[in-house]
Amino acid sequence: MLRQSHTMGSSLAFESGMQFLCCSCLEHLATRQESKHIFVPSVVDSGSDITIQQIMGGVQSLELPPAKGPHKVGCADVMADHTRQGSFFRLYYPCEASEQVKQPLWIPRYEYCRGLANYLERDKRWCAPVLNLAFGYHEVPVGWDAPFKTAEKYPLIIFSHGLGAFRTVYSAVCIEIASQGFIVAAVEHRDESACATFFFKSPIEDLEQPVGATTSTEQLPGRPGSPQACPPTLEEEWLPYKKLDVVEEDFSLRNKQVHQRVEECSQTLDLFTDINNGKLITNVLPGNLDLSIMKGCIDLQRVAVMGHSFGGSTAILAVAKDQRFRCAVALDSWMFPLTDDIYPNVLRPVLFVNSQKFQTDDSINKMKRLHSTGNEIKIITIKGSVHQSQTDFTLLTGHLLSMAFETKGTIDPVEGLDITTKASLVFLQRHLDLQKDFDEWNALLEGDGQHVILIK
Repeated sequence: MLRQSHTMGSSLAFESGMQFLCCSCLEHLATRQESKHIFVPSVVDSGSDITIQQIMGGVQSLELPPAKGPHKVGCADVMADHTRQGSFFRLYYPCEASEQVKQPLWIPRYEYCRGLANYLERDKRWCAPVLNLAFGYHEVPVGWDAPFKTAEKYPLIIFSHGLGAFRTVYSAVCIEIASQGFIVAAVEHRDESACATFFFKSPIEDLEQPVGATTSTEQLPGRPGSPQACPPTLEEEWLPYKKLDVVEEDFSLRNKQVHQRVEECSQTLDLFTDINNGKLITNVLPGNLDLSIMKGCIDLQRVAVMGHSFGGSTAILAVAKDQRFRCAVALDSWMFPLTDDIYPNVLRPVLFVNSQKFQTDDSINKMKRLHSTGNEIKIITIKGSVHQSQTDFTLLTGHLLSMAFETKGTIDPVEGLDITTKASLVFLQRHLDLQKDFDEWNALLEGDGQHVILIK
């Protein structure tokens, strides 16, 4: 999602766009007498000539679309082992239909707004409230803690987020894949590449607090998908995005992080193996989903890894290091963190779904190097797309903001994401040996389509 350039600095496009956004919002907020409303995104002054929605998107409807697959989708946050070394992910899964459906917030906690402000090197005192105002009211169209559907065994997808992102930023892609009969675990990485993340620490544990970590005792109004309450005897600690001290450290840090990310993906797969085998797993976070109901319902012979940007390079390295992942889907992969020696070890099929503007010739050549392993390597480009086109931001930012920092290309955002998910599903069907009906989208992998180019 929010990325740094291939060698240095933060994304200038994103930063300039956020500055534009903040100025626009603050201009509107200056006309309001009650500044306290800034922390409550659902409160909009109906008497104002300009609403927040108009500032963000004009007349365009800004929301995550419901999934189109045959399954209803449930959602829960899972943290197994409260420490920084434990697993933390958002879980999407096929669920039973329910009359009472609660939808989680897209940004689960206000601290993520602070984290984004920190990543952008903006003053958190004003930038975080503005981000909360812009995005804090959005909900994810899934059933929070909905009953898991035990009708069949489901293939498993481990999803890795991009630099500066967090576990919910790719909800649209994850929801659609889950609706097609997959279990999807969107990992929130603790390698300090997320804009923010958290874990728990026991007061009696004599552990060194990570640099920059903060202890939170803040209690906010409870909402689905917003785990507020600390487990008994545990203290919540937030881990911020790690900023580079000097430019020369960029590759060293990113390479170290990508290896930790792969370890976290493999650890998440270990956890699902335990769940499938009936081992009791305690979820540290509050919620009503009983993970034990998934026993025997996870098809561990059909597991893939997927990710965007930094998560794309994570997926590539994961199939090189962990043969349990049968294939990888890399969405607009950031190739910079990978060393040359890993390419001969990528012995699994890989699908690259690239945007039209992000990739360099050097990055494309690195992708092509994987052809030498003899596995199926597909590289397609979605015409009219940009790097953010595979994130939820392309759906949740309107015309004004998209002009500011290019969250949308010339392709319709919904259509662009539709191509991304369909191409991914076809590839997964082919290499996980699935009995699905995705064949109608096979042409996408051959570059046959108005908005698709095959790179050979």
